[in-house]
Amino acid sequence: MAQRRRLGTFGIWSGVWSDAQRGVQPYTAEFDEAAAELDDLGFGALWMGGSPSVAWARTVLDATSRIPVATGILSIWEHDAADVAAQRAEVEKLHPGRFLLGLGVSHGHFTDRYAQPYSAMRSYLDALDAAAEPVPADARVLAALGPKMLALSRDRAAGAHPYLVTAEHTASARAILGPDALLAPELKVVLDTDLDRARATARGFLARYLLMPNYTSSLRRLGFAEDDLRGGGSDRLVDALVALGDADTVAARAADFVAAGADHVALQLVTDDTYNVLPRAGWRRLAEALPL
Repeated sequence: MAQRRRLGTFGIWSGVWSDAQRGVQPYTAEFDEAAAELDDLGFGALWMGGSPSVAWARTVLDATSRIPVATGILSIWEHDAADVAAQRAEVEKLHPGRFLLGLGVSHGHFTDRYAQPYSAMRSYLDALDAAAEPVPADARVLAALGPKMLALSRDRAAGAHPYLVTAEHTASARAILGPDALLAPELKVVLDTDLDRARATARGFLARYLLMPNYTSSLRRLGFAEDDLRGGGSDRLVDALVALGDADTVAARAADFVAAGADHVALQLVTDDTYNVLPRAGWRRLAEALPL
């Protein structure tokens, strides 16, 4: 319940801060300025994609004054649990109540350590609990898609942060999580009123995800067929996974997720250059349309 109050209803999800700190591009003053602007615009949270470290999240926290910052998600294969717990404790002292640790099992092709993801996550949570400065369950969320990981999110964390999901998934996730756990799905957005062009932009971004078994298995559970998963996704799949249109249309789609049971929706603005450009004008348009 505390996380619901902290996060508000709508946040921004982006991998650009992580990519810049990873060295994909220079981390300039504009990144701090953009984070501060999201804070000023009133968004409820800033979700850092790309398996950010806690130290990277601290950089964004230092640049802002109010907005909570979450890792969306930190891969359990890349970051030692004891180190994460110690770093999180330090961040909590500097920015009380503003950091949320999002954890996930990532994907097999990103690490040769990938094995038994559900058991590995349970063990990782055990290690966070046993650390010298433990990470409280209500200070962490899990990137859960399937029923077992959603149940673990309910029992061992504040809740779940599902990625690449539909409103229908949100409804089924809420049924598993129950009324009290946090449910904060990510929703991709293309701000373009030309539907064909918007779908093309979305397909260019979705194609890489539709090669990842964790996501394709989730989408098959939701009733999508093999034909839906080819070529960047069928129209039916793209329209279900991505909010397309102007800012008011996007706001209405985000409201559908809330109506389905989401406490918070993390909006990822997809453009022709999502990984390299800060889409600040688009974030401003979303801020005007959403009830922040």
